[in-house]
This record gives sequence, C-alpha cells and structure tokens, in this order.
Amino acid sequence: MRAVITVIGKDNVGILNQVSGVCANYQANVLEVTQSVLQDMFAMIMMVDISAINTDFAKLNDELSALGEKLGLSIHTMHEDIFNAMHRI
Repeated sequence: MRAVITVIGKDNVGILNQVSGVCANYQANVLEVTQSVLQDMFAMIMMVDISAINTDFAKLNDELSALGEKLGLSIHTMHEDIFNAMHRI
C-alpha cells in the first residue's frame, strides 16, 4: 500500500526533513520525492510505502496536517487507491 503526500506553501528551510521525519516516526518509507521551488513557493509530492506503518492511516494523516498548520503549509495525504480513483479517466 502506498500514499501520496503533497506539500505546498512558502519555502522555508527543513520542510522535507520535517515531513519525512513524521513518516519515519510511523515507519512510512519514503519511496520517491519530487520538489520544486517557484520563486518563494515550495511544492513537493512524495510517494510513501504505508504497508508497514505502526499506526492507522488516519493518525498519520492527522499528524501531517497538524505539521502543515504549524509550518503554514498545505499538507495533504491521500491513500493511493483514492488518488488513482480520482484521476482515472
């Protein structure tokens, strides 16, 4: 099982570190990351393996959302099945 995490907001030092740190705390393995800084805006998409997480998916989602609020970022976590269903033509 995988999840897609998106992060958007004003660029700041340590965003990748903090988001990946939450993932590591719950044993969500980061598989792939793409990030870009457009002027002063930060955008990142992460694919994470959640098959071995040590909590339920909702708790991981809540913690990442809380981190986003703390940092002034928009952080969304979506299970891969829902992501695929939303983007199926």
